Amino acid sequence: MISPQFWDERYGSVERVWSGNPNPRLVAVVDGLPAGTACDVGAGEGADAIWLADRGWEVTAVDVSTVALRRGADQATAAGDDVAKRLTWQQADLRTWEPGLARFDLVTAQFMHLPDPDRAMLHRRLAAAVRPGGTLLIVGHHPRDLDVPGVRRPRLPDLMFTAEQVAAVLDPQEWASVRAETVPRSATDPDGNPITIHDAVLHAVRRR
Repeated sequence: MISPQFWDERYGSVERVWSGNPNPRLVAVVDGLPAGTACDVGAGEGADAIWLADRGWEVTAVDVSTVALRRGADQATAAGDDVAKRLTWQQADLRTWEPGLARFDLVTAQFMHLPDPDRAMLHRRLAAAVRPGGTLLIVGHHPRDLDVPGVRRPRLPDLMFTAEQVAAVLDPQEWASVRAETVPRSATDPDGNPITIHDAVLHAVRRR
């Protein structure tokens, strides 16, 4: 489930996998920030990256799937030159990819799930890529969702994580604030019934 082949086949099998809307946790955090440089990790079809670029951010969108990235680039072109010119699309295996040190004002990874130890190493690299004063936002499916009837999740608990697990890889001396939360969210099951799911949300701001 973490190989380029798997995700290329997944994206290639349907016209669209995701909703095309930006993730709500990203919107809530970024609405209060000045535009700068951003890295969207696990960008998929590009909804978050395009939303950021539309608000003036210079965005590097990274994903393992070339199919997803081409789809995102096409969507960005359709959104107009002002948006498309602010986006760079990069294919990479996130288990080994190096984002660089202190490169971005915002690093966001929305529902990017890897098994440990790859996940912890990725989160350390993402944290290191945040500039002084910049923001790290990591959101994932909380393990408790595996016990919610009607929730479609791979029965692979090793892929799930809590916000506290993400916070544990951060050096508290390097961060002005670290907020680790479990945030409930309303959704519907495949039959249209209302359910509550849970996001693991890590929001941290690096010291200046």
